[in-house]
Amino acid sequence: MTYKVFARKWRPKNFNEVIGQKYVIKALSNSLKLNRIHQAWILCGTRGIGKTTIARILSKCLNCKKKITTTPCEKCNSCKEIKKNCSPDLIEIDAASKTKIEDIKEVLSNSKYFPVKERFKIYLIDEIHMLSRYSFNALLKTLEEPPKYVKFILATTNIEKLPKTIVSRCIRLNLKIISEKKIEYHIKKILKKENILFEKNSLKLISKAADGSMRDALSITEQAISIGNGTIKKNNVKKMLGILKYENFLILLKYIFKKNIIKIFSTTEKILSLDVEPDTILIELLRLLHHLHILKMYSMHWKSNIYNIKQKKFLKHISKKNSYSTIKNCYSIILNGRKDLSFSPSKKLGMELTLLKTLEI
Repeated sequence: MTYKVFARKWRPKNFNEVIGQKYVIKALSNSLKLNRIHQAWILCGTRGIGKTTIARILSKCLNCKKKITTTPCEKCNSCKEIKKNCSPDLIEIDAASKTKIEDIKEVLSNSKYFPVKERFKIYLIDEIHMLSRYSFNALLKTLEEPPKYVKFILATTNIEKLPKTIVSRCIRLNLKIISEKKIEYHIKKILKKENILFEKNSLKLISKAADGSMRDALSITEQAISIGNGTIKKNNVKKMLGILKYENFLILLKYIFKKNIIKIFSTTEKILSLDVEPDTILIELLRLLHHLHILKMYSMHWKSNIYNIKQKKFLKHISKKNSYSTIKNCYSIILNGRKDLSFSPSKKLGMELTLLKTLEI
């Protein structure tokens, strides 16, 4: 039997299985229940949070043989064909590879024909922001007054690049990034069903590295399983993700505030020798400075599950020793330095220059 990756195998089949998009699911479900079905929707948000999945579920809801429903039957030919991605009336278009006006005109010319066998002919256009200006103009008229049997579902990771004329003709649904807790819980549920053993706290590292994307989380999980020879081990995940002990970054931060150039360079060399990218060093310093901001202003209310007791004491000590303006300026310098990293002769040189700039505070 052909192996199926987790992201496809565990893709939600209905709205109830979608993780972390409560508002979007509620909006779509209510419109279906009330039979107030719009001609076009825009699903926007970062990668791997369920845009295409929700679009396909919505297609099943609209074309299920049973009726227009919020819970497709999964048994009729319409549901099965959409699931297998072979429905003649669900036309999926990758706008990243079909940017020319000729491509869109060809698609739109077919919209005047009735669906082959379903209730609606549905156009799912992914990464729609990649279309050219002329393609958008060609799409505009059809999008505003499509035939009653045509529906458009647009998906984008960059809503800002879409013309306002396009956005105004659609119902806009903003998908949120998924919380680390929800990602961790979902991965745990999948691993139990797959009978895969995992060490305590290993999933926390994976859910954090996923950065709000469920698809990324599942890809990282599969990689961790391969490295662990069928199990997920915390140390393997740490090595895989290049995660170091926070002590290295805490020590580096201490030397930055002490303005000790020799120690700053020796500590960064030590971290870099462990295959950590220069960009990662700046990111971790920004995380620490973020927590120092909060400690300085709201020390009584500061809570964090990231650090152990010793690390928390260390951060509180640094917070007391340095003024709010020093912490704030240090954060700004490192943030701007990270933005300019790609313009440096090398990322290492850019990172080192950024850290040297912090000594001017």
